Amino acid sequence: MVQDVPCSPARAGSLLVRNAASVLSIGTERQMIEFGKKNLLGKAMERPDLVRKVIAVAQTEGVTEAYQAAMGRLDTFRVLGYSSAGMVVDMGPGVSGIRVGDRLACSGSGFACHAEYVVVPQTLCAAIPDGVTDEEAAFAALGAIALHALRLAELQLGDRVAIIGLGLLGLLAVQIAKAWGCQVLGTDVAAGKADLARQLGANEAVAGGKEVVLAAAQTLFGSQGADAVVIFASTSSNEPLELAAELARVRGRIVVPGLVKLEVPRRPFYEKELDLKISRAWGPGLYDPEYEGRGHDYPLPFVRWTAGRNMEAFLQLLAQGSVQVQPLITHRFPIERAIEAYQLISEGKEPYIGVIIEYGESLSVNRYTEEQRKIFLKREERVSNQRITNNQSPSPVRVGLIGAGNFAKGTLLPAIRRLKDIHLRGIATATGISARHTGDKFGFDYCTTDYHELVNDPEINTIFITTRHNTHAKFVIEALRAGKHVFVEKPLCLNEEQLNQIIEIYSAIRNRQSAMPLLMVGFNRRFSPFTVTLKKWLSFTSLPMVINIRVNAGFVPPERWEQDPEVGGGRILGEVCHFVDLVQYLTGAHPVQVYAQAIKPAGQYLSEDNLIITLKMSDGSAGSITYTASGDKAFPRERVEIFRGGAVGLIDNFKSASFTYQGRTRRKRNLFGVDRGYRAEMDTFFSAIHNGDPPPVAFLEYVWTTLTTFSISESIRRGEPVGIELPVSFLEGSRYDGEGKR
Repeated sequence: MVQDVPCSPARAGSLLVRNAASVLSIGTERQMIEFGKKNLLGKAMERPDLVRKVIAVAQTEGVTEAYQAAMGRLDTFRVLGYSSAGMVVDMGPGVSGIRVGDRLACSGSGFACHAEYVVVPQTLCAAIPDGVTDEEAAFAALGAIALHALRLAELQLGDRVAIIGLGLLGLLAVQIAKAWGCQVLGTDVAAGKADLARQLGANEAVAGGKEVVLAAAQTLFGSQGADAVVIFASTSSNEPLELAAELARVRGRIVVPGLVKLEVPRRPFYEKELDLKISRAWGPGLYDPEYEGRGHDYPLPFVRWTAGRNMEAFLQLLAQGSVQVQPLITHRFPIERAIEAYQLISEGKEPYIGVIIEYGESLSVNRYTEEQRKIFLKREERVSNQRITNNQSPSPVRVGLIGAGNFAKGTLLPAIRRLKDIHLRGIATATGISARHTGDKFGFDYCTTDYHELVNDPEINTIFITTRHNTHAKFVIEALRAGKHVFVEKPLCLNEEQLNQIIEIYSAIRNRQSAMPLLMVGFNRRFSPFTVTLKKWLSFTSLPMVINIRVNAGFVPPERWEQDPEVGGGRILGEVCHFVDLVQYLTGAHPVQVYAQAIKPAGQYLSEDNLIITLKMSDGSAGSITYTASGDKAFPRERVEIFRGGAVGLIDNFKSASFTYQGRTRRKRNLFGVDRGYRAEMDTFFSAIHNGDPPPVAFLEYVWTTLTTFSISESIRRGEPVGIELPVSFLEGSRYDGEGKR
């Protein structure tokens, strides 16, 4: 579908570009559309690996948890396209050498998509040379794919190269190989494409079966065969690879950028000692979060041809006239008619090669269309009337949500939507498509990519923050200053400087004797019915506790943002904080000392993946947290054991709880699977807002938990126990007693 979505702002290291044209990648986009049309069973058959993961989650976490996780993954819109060109209209911090008004070719899945405005990292942009039109430059990413594949083929002047598949990429590769001084044989099932390949410079191009192709190769290359074969075909068949093996000479090279079956025929590969490479798009930098996400380029002396430099090289070939793209363009569609472009490639009722999406001046970048605005105003009027006629009920909480990842969509928003008197007012996400899709699904009044609209909206009294961890402190501070109630997913912040800033603003509001907005951090396990019940059972005595918590956390790849110290903060700040808070809740005390040990980084594991943490609490209790990524996900995730005054309490993966005392055992079970407290957490938070109650969790507890996670990291570095003390800013700037009260 074509949707009007909010325009994303330029981020650090990125540029906001107004597209003039973008090009469909026929094979990739057609495959994505076909996958999207499949029902759940069809998608499951294509991804049995993911099905196994869902089954494992169902076995350990329960069917409900598995269903929510699966639906969160499936209910994600993918923007199409990755090759475009246009003009720079804005730049984020850290961009250099580019000015507003410059023309750029852009690349990258999720970046250079089919949209009027796109935000693209500087490393995935290239300046358009004079004499090259925007429409021609829009082919740059596709041209770079062909160029990178030929580089992997290690072509030299005079080499003989066979190109299998003469679609858009194959025809670009034909021209690049000729510009490099190679002899080129092209082959395709369509005679028209073979004719076009000859017109664009191929020494020979044929359409037909294997015998026809081998005969043409014999004539052009002689008996020795091709030095290199590059497969650009898109088919589920293994025939292209088998043909490539016959075309290649002894010790020849085969490169596969195309979407084909890869069952290697051993005999020809063994007899000829062939070299097989799978080409990854347009060059080094792809999928690297430093390169794509932060715009950090590779040093040229060490990585000569990156994705961006391949784009630059292709644009130079266009400027020199060595490569032509105009003969490849068969269709042009304005963005309003983009659906017709996809019908064209899906139905195949007429031949096509290069399909262009054009962007006119009449398109709108408003947050919503005029029709949607009218619907919004009617809804506002209806809500207002309801509030006037039924003033006995509490005023609805008006929520603004910043961020909409899988957790927000799969867990928090469903929990919020079931509650009464909660009005979902505005949603802000980094990308317009995410904001629009999530906003429409859950019934938000409006969506945007500028969170300031939520913070400054006088109708919003509650801000939810579910963004990446490095933004939490900033959003918390701005929302509190605006007088909003705040719910922020854990962690509260990533360093002591941010914590001091939060303490300062929170204390300043409290000490002004003004209405105090609530601040809650998403430590949900303390709200689980199993936790609450077990704490009640154990309250028969005030003796100290011994608590053992085991967390089979599962492996998280080092390249994921959660593992990035600057973005996610790592697993101690991002996940272990849950269990520090849980020990605090169970004991009713705060940590005074921590000693932590970590397994040295080995193989795929980082130092924070495997930990043993010992907490000394202010009431004399002791807590032990074993946190590991080395287990099997099919094994239950969490287990909490509590020993106190001759009694034993147990929480088994938040599916059940038991209390054993004087030879008798009491049990509590959940027939519907895991309950880690998300719903009760929402109930508690919104009830406090409605009723004007004090904060459900004292602010001081969040400070202790956050300080403890910092101290865990410090203990690992120092190899010794570390004491935990409140920061000077807290002691000087607030008037709290030990319970977090004024």
